[in-house]
Amino acid sequence: MRLLAEFPVPARKAIRFVLLDIDDTLTTDGRLSAAAYGALETLSARGLRLIPVTGRPAGWCDMIARFWPVDAVIGENGAFYFRYDHEARRMTRRFWLSADERGLARRRLARLGDEIAATVPGARIAADQPYRIADLAIDYAEDTGPLAAADVDRIVALMQAAGATAKVSSIHVNGWFGDWDKLAMTRRLFHEAYGIDLDRQRDAVAFIGDSPNDEPMFGYFPHTVAVANVRPFVVRMKALPAYITESAAGDGFVEFGAMLLS
Repeated sequence: MRLLAEFPVPARKAIRFVLLDIDDTLTTDGRLSAAAYGALETLSARGLRLIPVTGRPAGWCDMIARFWPVDAVIGENGAFYFRYDHEARRMTRRFWLSADERGLARRRLARLGDEIAATVPGARIAADQPYRIADLAIDYAEDTGPLAAADVDRIVALMQAAGATAKVSSIHVNGWFGDWDKLAMTRRLFHEAYGIDLDRQRDAVAFIGDSPNDEPMFGYFPHTVAVANVRPFVVRMKALPAYITESAAGDGFVEFGAMLLS
């Protein structure tokens, strides 16, 4: 991981899309600062298309798509994308699974969540679970813990034993029954909304994140950045970002935004 200052100037000029994680990338200690939100506003005003790519639930993503200065939002680690047309006052919603598949998966995930909460002391079903459509979020560091790394590994193992995909973020372990991830839905969004083949346009995209659930993005895009608080997660990751900020969390995002516009 190179310092952010080494991000080449010609590469900065080619960026048209900014993809960003939210928790502990844009936010700091669970709060969205004025400076971080201001960086979003500034990047949008300069013509960049902003797309949060987050593990947060559908209920949150509906609000983000409507109220934030973003072009679209990908949620629940790639289970869907939402895109709001302000002129037509119409929300486009695209899901990886059909409604019937989502209903079946939710019932399986509910049983799995109860099992994990009963098996791993201190683990909780995340407070935002009622607003989720396609995945299960187990809280290990947001409103509980933080739990030890061994407990996080145990949660992952229980999900995988049940046949679920499991991804670790900075606050949750997310599990789902399906073959999507952040990158898979990003590909679908770019094809359907923009008519872009990402394999041919990767240099037009910058991604910034902070944890192992961002690994598909770190491994695919050439222009990837992590905020400084990624460091404790590096041991869990095979694909690392190309660059790292000096500052952590939201301050790191502000640093990233200033770099893109410099």
